[in-house]
Amino acid sequence: MADGRLSADKGVCSQLMQNISPEKALHEVLSEKILTVYGAGARVESLKKLSTGASRETWSFVVVTAKTMCVPLILKRDPVVYRANGTIAKEETGLGVERAVEGKLIELAEGAGVPVPGVSFYLSENEKTTSGFVMEHLQGETLGRRILREESYAAARRRLAFQCGQAAARLHGIALGDLPELECRTAREQLEQDHDTMNRFGHPYPGFEYSFRWLEERLEWAGEGLGLVHGDFRNGNIVVNADGLRGILDWELAHVGNPVSDLGWICVRSWRYGHVSKPVGGFGEISELLAGYKAGGGNPVSPEAIHYWEVFGTLRWGVLCIAMTFSHLHGTQTSLEKAVIGRRTAETEYDLLQLVN
Repeated sequence: MADGRLSADKGVCSQLMQNISPEKALHEVLSEKILTVYGAGARVESLKKLSTGASRETWSFVVVTAKTMCVPLILKRDPVVYRANGTIAKEETGLGVERAVEGKLIELAEGAGVPVPGVSFYLSENEKTTSGFVMEHLQGETLGRRILREESYAAARRRLAFQCGQAAARLHGIALGDLPELECRTAREQLEQDHDTMNRFGHPYPGFEYSFRWLEERLEWAGEGLGLVHGDFRNGNIVVNADGLRGILDWELAHVGNPVSDLGWICVRSWRYGHVSKPVGGFGEISELLAGYKAGGGNPVSPEAIHYWEVFGTLRWGVLCIAMTFSHLHGTQTSLEKAVIGRRTAETEYDLLQLVN
């Protein structure tokens, strides 16, 4: 009798899981929320989950107001995982800031004159959804290869490095006292953390070991300033239109640290998508980046500091590639994406040896 009841319970849970539609559930949440933002009669249309974003869910949709005005929007929220009984369990990603903090940072950046999508409203974690925020859907291109290849962006590419430098200076100028609580990492602390991560997998990487030593011996090149760091400021996380930089996306890795690290990260060879002759994102020169940084009110940056943080960023990306390799091989998070990225470990090691030679 007990076995029969257990089988019946499993059957009910299985049916519950089959009846759960993430799209339908989210549509209900948004439909209720937009009434308080856009007024009675507003409705949600064209809700679609986007393929971008490995650690967060991203959805696009349109709000049609009672006056038939269409407002294109983007939702970014933590992943939704359904329990067997149909309730939501928050999936711990272990990466980056909370959604509310990310939204707050974007609002602060907008106030500082940084091109970003405007934040429209927030979703609080409850029985129907994980936490998230909704922002303006900027028109433009985000795929790095298209930005570098398409003729329609030729004029934009000529001014993009300057614009990126200017935007970086403005975000780095946001007062520390205005920031929400963020992790603070010095260059030395980040090096130690990345070294520990690499050693955890027990595989020899002589090129990486040499690069760690190279960076440790030249820590004074890094500089000592502390400020807001975007954490993933690069080609692929920006929106570009015919006029150039339209917006900076993906603030989930923001922290307090050395701001010049952002300038080195955008120069990492992997973010040039084959256009290696242009060190800044595959589209510009370092002199243009620094000219924009100065125009935006940024502090003077030495060539040694840029080079140091480019090496640092390349090494950090290499360690992330190693982590994804073993995440796939050990079965922790098996995915084709992680396997493919993991194969770039050797490519990154080669890049490092060229940089520190």
